[in-house]
Amino acid sequence: MNSWPKTFLPAIASEFLIPPLHLQTRQGDRVFNQSDIRMYVCGITPYDATHLGHAATYLTFDLINRYLQAQGKAVAFVENVTDIDEPLLERATRDRVDWKALAADQIALFESDMSALRILPPNFFVPATSVMDLVSIAISKMKANGFVYEVDSDLYFDVSPFLQMLPISVEEALSVFSERGGDPLRQGKRHPLDPVLWIANRDDEPGWESVHGFGRPGWHIECCVISLRYLLGAEFLEPTQSDFLIDVQGGGSDLIFPHHFMSAAQAQALTGKPFSFSFVHTGMVGLDGEKMSKSKGNLVFVSKLLQSGVDPMVVRYALLDGQYDEDRMWRSELLTKATIKVERVRSALSRMEVAPTKTVIQEIISALSNNLNTKGCLSALDSWTTATELGETGGEAGELSRALDLLLGLAL
Repeated sequence: MNSWPKTFLPAIASEFLIPPLHLQTRQGDRVFNQSDIRMYVCGITPYDATHLGHAATYLTFDLINRYLQAQGKAVAFVENVTDIDEPLLERATRDRVDWKALAADQIALFESDMSALRILPPNFFVPATSVMDLVSIAISKMKANGFVYEVDSDLYFDVSPFLQMLPISVEEALSVFSERGGDPLRQGKRHPLDPVLWIANRDDEPGWESVHGFGRPGWHIECCVISLRYLLGAEFLEPTQSDFLIDVQGGGSDLIFPHHFMSAAQAQALTGKPFSFSFVHTGMVGLDGEKMSKSKGNLVFVSKLLQSGVDPMVVRYALLDGQYDEDRMWRSELLTKATIKVERVRSALSRMEVAPTKTVIQEIISALSNNLNTKGCLSALDSWTTATELGETGGEAGELSRALDLLLGLAL
């Protein structure tokens, strides 16, 4: 599938020191010294428009992508689309529309939102429906390795050998698993946390022919297969010399369990290698003191903001004004504040004489290198803006403008 159009990345002078990127992850401090980076980010299930929680997540990995490329690293970036899953089918049934048409409509809207926010597109933007043959091959390999069993024509993954890797307690995992698509109470399973790999066709649901019968894959195996195939190549089931299969597995913190845990376990069952050098998760975005969710009806959609006339750079600035890995609240005041800040920066950049720019660029780089400290970046930019307004000179507006575009994605 074609992704949205590429965004031009300007260069900055080689005199700037761009230190290795440090990210605080559940595995501890991760330092990215690798020359080639393989990054996989879990994409949308296209049954609804892009809300600010999605935007905050994809902005985070855009910053990682931009920073690593600014260092001169080669970044292989893959993102999936879960274009076959229960929420999509349920929404299509509710609205009496074809599920493929619904998915196509929402994917197009997502791409439009990402383009407006200047999110760099992935090298491969892969719908789950395009990898059914690979899913079948992977399941066969796991079956040969002893990780697959059958319950009433459905195929399950035996997760027991990997339970020592659980990021939460078994008791909590059982509760979360039930809430997020799992079936811990199903009779015949070896362990309540075992996830489904292949769902035998039932009712009028869509399905695909395979050696495992007519049906469709479970959620986690899709991302496992897509990440390995498009980051490791056609021979993704063959042994690799790397200590880890990929370098970054990314998504919102709601994916820590079960999705990222299960995908990683299945990848290790396939290859015998640990899945990812780092698991990077973004915090949740709430609204006015409450969790933002479809059930509450309080989602703030990017497309609606843009349709109302909000500058996409204002939306991006507002999302940058928060620590990516912490839960946070969205309030309308953030847009008001961001609008004022963006206009001040634009006004300062339009001057013939501006405050020194090399120092602020280096401060932005240093803040980003330290766990994507975007609030520190904006603080440094705000100080520069104030200095320019007070009449300080000695800088080059174009130099700062290019750096803001390259590193923060702010085209001002």
